[in-house]
Amino acid sequence: MVKTEREHREDICRIGQLVFQKGWVAANDGNITIRLDAERILATPTGVSKGMMQCDDLIIVDMKGNKISGRAERTSEIAMHLTIYEMRPDIKSVVHAHPPVATGFATAGKPLNLGLLPEVVIGLGCVPLAGYGLPGTPELTEPMLPLIPKYDALLMANHGAVCYGEDVYKAYFRMETMEHFARISLVAELLGGARTLPRVEVDKLLDSRTRYGVKAKSAGEPGCPLAAEDLAGGGEEDRFYVTRSELIGLVDEALKARGLA
Repeated sequence: MVKTEREHREDICRIGQLVFQKGWVAANDGNITIRLDAERILATPTGVSKGMMQCDDLIIVDMKGNKISGRAERTSEIAMHLTIYEMRPDIKSVVHAHPPVATGFATAGKPLNLGLLPEVVIGLGCVPLAGYGLPGTPELTEPMLPLIPKYDALLMANHGAVCYGEDVYKAYFRMETMEHFARISLVAELLGGARTLPRVEVDKLLDSRTRYGVKAKSAGEPGCPLAAEDLAGGGEEDRFYVTRSELIGLVDEALKARGLA
């Protein structure tokens, strides 16, 4: 069923309330858009809290970012949304926010690229990290250009995250999955490090995507997601175990060989 413009406005306001309530944005952070048709984009304006927006606050811009209607001004990050729509004709909505844990990974220079959870591997593949670009300038989107065609969720270095989908709810749910994955990944690190799935299991999950109706672009690009064998030390088959006495013997032999014992 084709939605009316009013229904799209209500959807954006609902998603704005959700990202605000979840703490993914502060003050006037973030922006949300929906592609109305081939020529028009419905967008959140600049300078408004996403949790306090009214439907009539939203503006409409053309595919070059020129405002067509609305009282407020456009966001300075509209070019990022337009770039995604231009490069991905299948995308109908874009959500940009600063979810704290995922953004923590982005500011630490760490992608969410480990094959840990079946739902994430199936739904997103992984979440790569785009390099830093100055907000409000073309530099913001330049590091994202190689990644947009391949992935549906991106971390933005020292900035935040952006997700996109066939409608605004799918874009939102991808960000929800990403932030949930970031939280689990952080807990795993605090507990001594996550145990990444072996390549054979990651490949099974990627192969199962069509069975679940997943249309995500990411399809196991090299290194995204990483499997156990891709990490330092390799997989379980590359590990060996020694007793304490055997380890002491190996250390003694190494010291003697270097004339240190």
